[in-house]
This record gives sequence, structure tokens and C-alpha cells, in this order.
Amino acid sequence: MEMQLPLVCAFIINSLTSATVVQDFNHVERCKDSLYMGTPPRGFVDTKLKKICQRYADKPRYVTLYDPSKRIPVYSAYTFKKTEGDRRVDYPWMYEPQLDGNGNMLPFPTGYLHMKFEDSQAVLDDYSDVVLYERGHLNPDQHQSSPHDRAATYTLTNVVPEIREFNIGPWREYEERIRVRLNNFCRGVAYIVTGVTTRGNMIRRNNQNRVAIPEDVWSAYCCTEYDRNAPHDVRVLFPSHAALAKNAKEGNSVHEMTVLELEMFLRNNIEVDTNLQIFYDNCVSPSPLPLYLQHTI
Repeated sequence: MEMQLPLVCAFIINSLTSATVVQDFNHVERCKDSLYMGTPPRGFVDTKLKKICQRYADKPRYVTLYDPSKRIPVYSAYTFKKTEGDRRVDYPWMYEPQLDGNGNMLPFPTGYLHMKFEDSQAVLDDYSDVVLYERGHLNPDQHQSSPHDRAATYTLTNVVPEIREFNIGPWREYEERIRVRLNNFCRGVAYIVTGVTTRGNMIRRNNQNRVAIPEDVWSAYCCTEYDRNAPHDVRVLFPSHAALAKNAKEGNSVHEMTVLELEMFLRNNIEVDTNLQIFYDNCVSPSPLPLYLQHTI
């Protein structure tokens, strides 16, 4: 969700934040634990996409697959933390210099300053003069519980331009619905992947195309340890489920669907391999052992 945020002392943030552009996510320190079975979504084929392990306070927090040419994330993948759903308003926005060099994730300067990283990612000025769009989190802070996990979501490598009516309306309601559902019925770790599709529309600044505007926003979760005694209409939403919505002022209702249905939509609408798979082995829930075997192992 978009919020207006004051900057805090840069040296404090610099000591806490870093984000790493990595070759893969095959290690705990490269955000492996943010992914179901340590495996990122399969089938996103563009070699120019950047894999980012978003870190805060020397700890890996979540994964982002980033498109420098469009200056938006393709998706962010994270683990859901049980929370009361309150939203914080005192975190500074940060950028990721490693997309075009080396260094720590940093707070934006208070005044305008063209920097080399603007060629590969969005900056606050890209959003300052657009009235239709807000900065919409893919990993929203209300799906995180600790102050550090929440602070780590406030980087422009984790946000996309969302129509204001969509961002504060149907999509916020969906994020809250998922928060309540996972709070109440997920008994283990819930893994969430949220991403976008694009059709070529861009936010322009200084007569240049700057930031791609999503056509659709999608999300999927995986929780294999859930309440088997939940009502039937809840149980059918586990171990995995998904959602899709138009990033639009009207006709922006969020449609829930199976993950397989979402994957079919993505195959038909974005550049992915035919073997696209959001969750390893389709988030198949492990079958419990028969009672007569449970005491023999």
C-alpha cells in the first residue's frame, strides 16, 4: 500500500539495510527460506531480469525478480507473518544501487539528484507528478510482523504503479482477506508470490518512458500445513490458491482461482516457458502417514 513517509537519518538506515543481486537463491543467505521448498517460480525466461535478495539488518527478508528495462518487479516472493494487519507510516523509501553497480540499499536523497541507478530502476520523482497511480507493494507491510520485516518492504524494487482506486479498494481488501485467512487457518509457513503483467503502457517523466504500468496484478499462496477441521468452504482454498485482478479504475474486482488457472493465464499473457510453475511440485500437500505407520518410524 502507498503511504507518505518521512526520511530518517541516513546513517542509521545505511547500517541496517542491504540488498543483494544474486545469481540464484540456493542458499539461506540468498533468501532461499523465502521460497517454498527453497525453489523460485519456474519459467520466467528473460535473461535480463535481476534476482534480488532483499535484506534488512543483516538478515535476508524476501525475494524479488526485477526487470530493469521496465523499472518494476516481475514478482516478489515472501513468507507471510501472522499480524494484526496494522500499517506503519514511518519507514523511508529506499532504492537498490546494486542493480547498476555495488553498494547497500539506501534511502532516497531529500532533493532531486540524477544518479546512475535511475537508468535501471524507478525513483521517487517517477511517482511525484502522477495523480492516477500510487506505489503499490507486492510484499505488503501488513503481511509482515516485525519492524525490520516491515521496513524491508519499503523499497521501490518491491512496488509497482497501481491505480489509486484499485490499490486502496479491491486489492487492499484482498490483502486483508488473505491476512485473515492465513492467520486463522494456516498452521505452518505460508509462502506468497505476488506479481504483475504489463502491456507496454508507461509512466513518462521528462518526455521519457520511465516505469511500466501493470495491466494485471496476481498473487498466489502455498501453505501445506493447514487446519483440516476448517469449514469446507475454507479447506478448498488450501494448500494453495491464487487471485488475479485488473489494475484499473473500474472493472477491477479480484477473482480468486486455483494456482493452475493462474499459471494458464500467465502462459497466455506474458513471456514465460510452457513449464511455468509458481510453486515447486504445485504445492502438493504431504499426505499424512497412516495411523499404523506413525509409531514405526
